[in-house]
Amino acid sequence: MISSGSNSENGNTTTWKVVLPFYGYAAVSFFIATVMLFFSAADIMDHYFLPHSLAIVHIMALGWGTMIILGASHQLIPVLIETKLYSNRLAAYSFILAGTGIPLLVYGFYTFNPGNSMLSGGILITLAIFIYIINIAGSMAASRQQSVHAFFIFTAALWLMATAIAGLLLLYNLSHPLLPKSSLSYLSVHAHIGIVGWFLLLVLGVGSRLIPMFLISKYNAPRQLWLMYGLINGGLLSFVVAFLNNGHRTWWILSIAAITAALILFGRYCYCCYRQRIRNKVDGQMKVSLLSVLMLLLPVIFLLATILSLIFLSKENTSLIITYGFTIFFGWLTAIIIGMTFKTLPFIVWNKVYHQLAGKGKTPTPKDLFSGTLFTCIGISYVAGFLLFTVGSLLQCVILLQTAAALLVITALLYNYTVIKLLWHKPVAL
Repeated sequence: MISSGSNSENGNTTTWKVVLPFYGYAAVSFFIATVMLFFSAADIMDHYFLPHSLAIVHIMALGWGTMIILGASHQLIPVLIETKLYSNRLAAYSFILAGTGIPLLVYGFYTFNPGNSMLSGGILITLAIFIYIINIAGSMAASRQQSVHAFFIFTAALWLMATAIAGLLLLYNLSHPLLPKSSLSYLSVHAHIGIVGWFLLLVLGVGSRLIPMFLISKYNAPRQLWLMYGLINGGLLSFVVAFLNNGHRTWWILSIAAITAALILFGRYCYCCYRQRIRNKVDGQMKVSLLSVLMLLLPVIFLLATILSLIFLSKENTSLIITYGFTIFFGWLTAIIIGMTFKTLPFIVWNKVYHQLAGKGKTPTPKDLFSGTLFTCIGISYVAGFLLFTVGSLLQCVILLQTAAALLVITALLYNYTVIKLLWHKPVAL
């Protein structure tokens, strides 16, 4: 995602013109999601399949998580494979299609009107993903460099396409029965293809590259990364097969065990990177990113608790399921995005504004482009809001939920202010 190389078309670094819009869109989506969470805090505890809950989940998953990942990966892939992006124009098309489709889909969920708005949004998002896959595949095909991290990203994109197609089928099934069961029956497999196949696989692939890069660590274990790759994909495939064939609960446990093993390996990988780092001082952005690695275990704990509740009590625990979803989208995913935003975006902006001025006078460093104090405030309000909402969700305490949601709104406001200030940064003399 960062490079000291040129932003020109002749370099491997993707032009900022097709990367920065994704960051801006994601920041606004995060703010909208936290506002929706604040006003819906009292309602979402009733059930996870409610209009407002579905709208919040999809704006977090697509508008926040997916959009920033798409933008960042357009910048990162060329660095990994040492070849420029196949097409900047395709990257722009994917932004336009996804950026148009997401609000249509979210509005459809919010009003729970399974009509043209919802279906049109889903189709546009699916087309955006298809174009993204073509762009990544074209870039990898033109490269002689084999990167395990690039395979993580490409495979994650294929799972994202599977998630989108499954989602389209479920949307159509709401108004025109197409599948043997109701859309609610398939919600679990649709959600976990996206959570594990897209987000988790991609975060592990990208994180295993960026964390040692930013720590300046000499640790390198490609076999361990390939093992993680196999465990995640194997665990997810076994989950899908078990779901489609009404498999025994043993298969679910084996699937979770494989994915948990991958998480443990990733934690060990990050720990080894930390131990073998050259840079002794770890900045705040990396501390938040490393915290997100630990937060990966929280969804696993709540998922296991949900499964045990089903096995021994033979019923769903709504508060556990909602807390599980919250720890995924507002937990480890948001934590790693916040941490990595302020490790990558300043470099992209610096390349945009100061690259041509380098060597002609003193220029600020990337870390000088944003306020460290403001970043600390973002971290404090985020952690406080996350912890309070998790506790409030388990206790089903509306006051705690609304207080926590207010803190997350503050987090999003500060995040947006900092990101927008970065995006509009003008050259300054030192």
